[in-house]
Amino acid sequence: MRYISTRGDAPALNFEEVVLTGLAPDGGLYVPETIPQFSHDELAAMAGLPYTEIAFRVMKPFVGGAIAEDDFRRIVEDTYATFKHDAVVPLKQLSHNHHLLELFHGPTLAFKDVALQLLGRLLDHFLARRGERGVIMGATSGDTGSAAIEGCRACDQLDIFILHPHERVSAVQRRQMTTVDAPNVHNIAIQGDFDDAQAMVKASFADQSFLQGRRLIAVNSINWARIMAQIVYYVASAVALGAPHREVAFTVPSANFGNLFAGYMARRMGLPVKQFVIATNANDILHRTIADNDFSRRALQATLAPSMDIVVSSNFERLLFEAYGRDSVAVRDLLGRFAEGRAAIDDAPLAQLRSLFSSYSVDDETILEVIREAHAHTGELLDPHTATGYRAAMRCRADATTPMITLATAHPAKFEDAIVRAGFPGAPLPEAMADLMSAPERFEVLPAELAEVQAYVAAKRR
Repeated sequence: MRYISTRGDAPALNFEEVVLTGLAPDGGLYVPETIPQFSHDELAAMAGLPYTEIAFRVMKPFVGGAIAEDDFRRIVEDTYATFKHDAVVPLKQLSHNHHLLELFHGPTLAFKDVALQLLGRLLDHFLARRGERGVIMGATSGDTGSAAIEGCRACDQLDIFILHPHERVSAVQRRQMTTVDAPNVHNIAIQGDFDDAQAMVKASFADQSFLQGRRLIAVNSINWARIMAQIVYYVASAVALGAPHREVAFTVPSANFGNLFAGYMARRMGLPVKQFVIATNANDILHRTIADNDFSRRALQATLAPSMDIVVSSNFERLLFEAYGRDSVAVRDLLGRFAEGRAAIDDAPLAQLRSLFSSYSVDDETILEVIREAHAHTGELLDPHTATGYRAAMRCRADATTPMITLATAHPAKFEDAIVRAGFPGAPLPEAMADLMSAPERFEVLPAELAEVQAYVAAKRR
């Protein structure tokens, strides 16, 4: 398996190289040169299998021989042994043909664990084999950072630096990062927003000279391994509800689009998905693009769903690349116009997207309303991000006969402020995290200045 850049000016890489590289040197994102296909019978044979076996089968074609089969199976099994539910990502029925896919049973109570527990192990495996050390540099709007730290804290070959927007993540999200006491873990609170942090990470990949030869590695969803791991739960949940013998639909709380692109890839691989619903908060670039062809950047709004407080959706580039028939020149031109202020997607690609994707946006007051509504009707206490998906599924589903799967992306305890504002006494943390709010924190507050951040990373890496 080889991987190519959406911008068209970077060399093709194998799986090991693409995991260690992250962002392509031409500024693009890597995608598979060819998309693996599963037949109807191969998908049907996955029904009833353990999650780890489905994961092995789905991801194996993307690995393409870069890891020995026995080693890869062991890595997969070790990864999902860290989850607190035997089903790893259990399904709950909410109402007639509406199901909740709980993705928050990993170590940090968010869907990011599904991919980042795997990615840390893959990175350590490849670096150890090469006799190298690596530096991870990532930006987070809340959940990616803690999941990346948890996935990499025990890795012998890695130092990890996570940038989060200062005072713009929840207390639980921050503490899941800053209370980790490990010599290879470094937290940086940026005096800016997520997009400032993400821009500095991307700039650091474009010019890595500040590390004096040490390899810089991405753990954000620009890293293909993140997308690969997330494809699995689309397949697992769909076959549990009757695929490939029947179609399914998915609603996904969306910001950086990595989660949804994984679902799109599952469909391209043969999974019969009738509809994807994009759910956003007030930072609604994805909704505006699908609904109004308004692909423009607006000022970021701080919301009750902070993990979705993003106005530049990095992984949307991967979908545009597919919608434009893998025309990298057209993608570069579109993104150039977007960088200047506003762009419009051409008619044919837009029609293709609208045939599969619907979208819906909710504001903070609606999030609180939905948390109350969902609890009244289902008994489930939803976190504010999942609440956006619940409302979007209700408003946008194409028909009631197709099973709808709404992705529950985080445990409500991570966003207790929103839960309390919705009128509930709170959402207690699991017993294993009982001391989280009293544990000492370790982080550095830095201005959103690239030179200062890079100097800090260069000084602290081992």
